Amino acid sequence: MAEISTGDSKDGKKRSKKTSTKVDMTPMVDLAFLLITFFMLTTNLTKKHAMAINLPDKNDIKKEQTVDKEKTVTLILGENDRIYWYVDPKKPELNVTNFSESGIRDLLDTRKKSVDTLITIIKPMKDSKYKNLVDMMDEINIADIRKSAIVDITADEEKLVAEYKKTFNIQ
Repeated sequence: MAEISTGDSKDGKKRSKKTSTKVDMTPMVDLAFLLITFFMLTTNLTKKHAMAINLPDKNDIKKEQTVDKEKTVTLILGENDRIYWYVDPKKPELNVTNFSESGIRDLLDTRKKSVDTLITIIKPMKDSKYKNLVDMMDEINIADIRKSAIVDITADEEKLVAEYKKTFNIQ
């Protein structure tokens, strides 16, 4: 608070009132803390991280590209966080793994060590969840695999998964 001294004297004579030169800093400090609090609460403390995905040009003519079958691994995303995978597209021998570290991460690391430039082909099924696709992209990013593609699943692959489920009695 601001103070005002009245300047009364002891001898009974009235003198002119003198104001104090003291300035109270309490309101300014209150305002400063309010502003600091406001800016701290309204700012973003973390930056959002996004993965860069290169999409093909819409005007580009679709070209068939041939890739060595040993350099690819096809990952079919199924229900209940299952991943069906195979290497040879001509004779697909289906295997199953999951999203654990001893599952897909080991598979990608092992395949990457045996092949110089591994290409992953991701094929989500209708039963898979969007979360599975995001998790798979994260695993590919962790494994530092530079080339990957998200492709629609074919009818033959759906039959292959259905036969695998029937053979091993998977629900």
